Amino acid sequence: MKALAKLPEIQETLNKDSNHPMHGFAVIYSQQVEWGDMDSFGHVNNVVYYTYAQNARIYYNSQLNLFNEKTFSVMAASSCQYFKPVTYPDTLWVGVRVKKIGNASLIHEYTYYSTAMNTIVASGESVLVYLDKSSGQKKNIDETKKAAITAFEGVH
Repeated sequence: MKALAKLPEIQETLNKDSNHPMHGFAVIYSQQVEWGDMDSFGHVNNVVYYTYAQNARIYYNSQLNLFNEKTFSVMAASSCQYFKPVTYPDTLWVGVRVKKIGNASLIHEYTYYSTAMNTIVASGESVLVYLDKSSGQKKNIDETKKAAITAFEGVH
């Protein structure tokens, strides 16, 4: 699994196609579909998409240094809508971005693009809440981190 904000093969594809559905994502995570990701119905199991989103989200958050020793995050909500079944072999490009910055939370948005089918196969959303490690109470996102996200994404 490769995770760079701008993989050369992804950037090349986006440069060639100004209407590509993955434009607008600051981070696109390249997720290899593994044989074991499929279920007995012969396609990627629905719960595996949550692992793919987690991989992309952790990478995104690490790029902005949103992890620290005094804070941890919990998933408050998540959802995924499936448009087409995905099978092995395939590589999904998982676009992740911050849709909304709250006081102590981030709403992430995901788009799953199949390179084998050249189309969007799923989309999702999650709400991540930050907590203070010692008290377990909600911890507001530092203003400098909010500013970094806004600059990175252009969100409010």
